[in-house]
Amino acid sequence: MIQDILKTLGINTINEGASTGTQWLNSTGMTIDSYSPADGKLIASVKSIAQAEYDQVVATAQQAFKEWRKWPAPKRGEIVRQIGEVLRNNKEALGTLVSYEMGKSLQEGLGEVQEMIDIADFAVGLSRQLYGLSMHSERASHRLFEQWHPLGVVGIISAFNFPVAVWSWNSFIAWVCGDTCVWKPSEKTPLTAIACQNLVREVFKKNNVPEGISGIVIGDRAVGEWLSNDTRIPLISATGSTRMGKAVASAVAARLGNSLLELGGNNAVIISEHADLDMSLIGCVFGAVGTAGQRCTTTRRLIIHENVYNTFKEKLAAAYTQLNIGNPLDQHNHVGPLIDKDAVNAYLHTIDEIKKAGGKEVVAGAVCNGDGYESGCYVKPCIYEVQNDWAIVQHETFAPILYLMKYKDLEEAIALQNGVPQGLSSAIMTLNIREAEMFLSQSGSDCGIANVNIGTSGAEIGGAFGGEKETGGGRESGSDSWKAYMRRQTNTINYGATLPLAQGIKFNL
Repeated sequence: MIQDILKTLGINTINEGASTGTQWLNSTGMTIDSYSPADGKLIASVKSIAQAEYDQVVATAQQAFKEWRKWPAPKRGEIVRQIGEVLRNNKEALGTLVSYEMGKSLQEGLGEVQEMIDIADFAVGLSRQLYGLSMHSERASHRLFEQWHPLGVVGIISAFNFPVAVWSWNSFIAWVCGDTCVWKPSEKTPLTAIACQNLVREVFKKNNVPEGISGIVIGDRAVGEWLSNDTRIPLISATGSTRMGKAVASAVAARLGNSLLELGGNNAVIISEHADLDMSLIGCVFGAVGTAGQRCTTTRRLIIHENVYNTFKEKLAAAYTQLNIGNPLDQHNHVGPLIDKDAVNAYLHTIDEIKKAGGKEVVAGAVCNGDGYESGCYVKPCIYEVQNDWAIVQHETFAPILYLMKYKDLEEAIALQNGVPQGLSSAIMTLNIREAEMFLSQSGSDCGIANVNIGTSGAEIGGAFGGEKETGGGRESGSDSWKAYMRRQTNTINYGATLPLAQGIKFNL
């Protein structure tokens, strides 16, 4: 089945790692082998790029921008609409490849492609709504307004956990805004990126889109550094760890560029004594074990009211015994593998640190062994009782490790929720409207996302996605996030016969 899917998506045994849109370039860098964490097998290989190919991709994107920005925005939206249709027609194939190369469940892989389709629909509508404000001028016979223009080339650095969706969040919106894009996908999931490029290039060819609006540059950390330091690229959108984001932000700021950062999360759910515990259980378990704990929105901490603590802890432990761990392409399984053995080692290290700090085991963690687990990347979702201020709890580990802690009153719970360096997603489970409103108030959650009676994971594309503090402060996807991909220009038109100055200043010759 996998071989048929690779053929459908244009994946060869060895693939080029650089493209200007419709053309794949001869890559001269090292070879990157992509192994599936599901079974440990080699899927295919990619030849990464060298500096010469990188420069060619960026130069082509620069040249394409000069033409692409002149296309009417609704016409650019039509290109994105057609891309959405291509994704609909290839949803099963691309979603399966996402699942197999990254390790998330097939349902989540298909859901990721659906997210791409949804953002395409959003971007098409947006192409007719790139609005600016009109203001009243203090001067007679003057019109004062603002408009938005495309920035230029947008560099996109994406992570392995959402190997295609995050690219679409950025590129589809950037394209309708009139920008061109250069994408550096994670070197851990290069094949899904190649598949996306192969799908969109057919739309580009059919519509005579200028070569260069969708560049791809596959390689290691050095390629991300080239993008971050490149003065030809006014905006870098980077998704990944806080450590990586700080390096990107520093490099981009040094050249006075713009950065849009989506970094780590250390997300908590508050379980009130007024919560519907059965409903809460579903959101918390999926939030903790979905994508094997490798989402930036993964639920990592549960802050539970002391009156329901033991009851909810027992429900959690019972639910964890029902989790099926195994091949993500088998839809009977709830939890797939971690991305690689480095992630497994990080999981084991974190458990060791929890135990050293005095953590109490609720559900034990371990590496899975035996038939079906030959890749060595499968681990058991686990639960530990901890203290919020422990160093290991303050740190984000990309693995299915869930922390439990008690609280007495809501002010304490909110303080615990906010008491970590990260600020991405948060939630409260309560049927008490006063608690819900307090959680959402100015003195409530300090995260970019705050939910009531749903978990921390699974954001819709219609709302702006992103977080505060060490999560980076960026916003992608819905609402008015499109403004990050454009430059604001204030305009004043004098249609009168005199030239009055602002603030009543007189200047007579």
